[in-house]
Amino acid sequence: MVRVTRGFTGRRRRSPAGELPPGQYDVGGDWPVLTAEVTPRFDPDDWTMTVDGLVERETTWSWAEVQALPSSEYEGPIHCVTTWSKFGTRFGGVSVDTLLAEARPTPDASYVLATSTTGYTTNLPLADVTAGKAWVVWTYDGRPLPRDHGGPVRLLVPHLYFWKSAKWVTRLTLLDHDQQGFWERNGYHDRGDPWLEQRYQGD
Repeated sequence: MVRVTRGFTGRRRRSPAGELPPGQYDVGGDWPVLTAEVTPRFDPDDWTMTVDGLVERETTWSWAEVQALPSSEYEGPIHCVTTWSKFGTRFGGVSVDTLLAEARPTPDASYVLATSTTGYTTNLPLADVTAGKAWVVWTYDGRPLPRDHGGPVRLLVPHLYFWKSAKWVTRLTLLDHDQQGFWERNGYHDRGDPWLEQRYQGD
């Protein structure tokens, strides 16, 4: 069952020049909640983050260990396939580059499958989560990331539609092939570039 909060639809507002992808509107204040899963409970003693698959060293971090890694922030817009965009967001956490540097992807690694504690998955080209393009985040606007928005920790890939930014992420598996995730198997585009309006398969 998909849960949606108010603010899911709205009027198109003025946004910074050139920053609003085609077919999107500026949601303005609060950003909508949309999820296909029940919001999980979080126990910091049980939570882990793992990078596995085609890596030289499968690596797992505890909640305390991942927060002790060099911090990184993203400031800018986010875009949802349901046509809303939000500007001026600020997320804090750790760059995916930092996680991969410890796990060391093998030369044949070219895709990533992100998995959440709920079992949700989404697929991404490795190039879309490296070179400063993606984060594992646990703060929003300087405060702990709310549970409804994926807290305590979610993947953030802001240059792609937001279903690629898996909530409650717990694992990144590196692959040598593209393996569709939950929404991709249900008709969404494999990549999801907002500027190309890659919403659904065939776009």
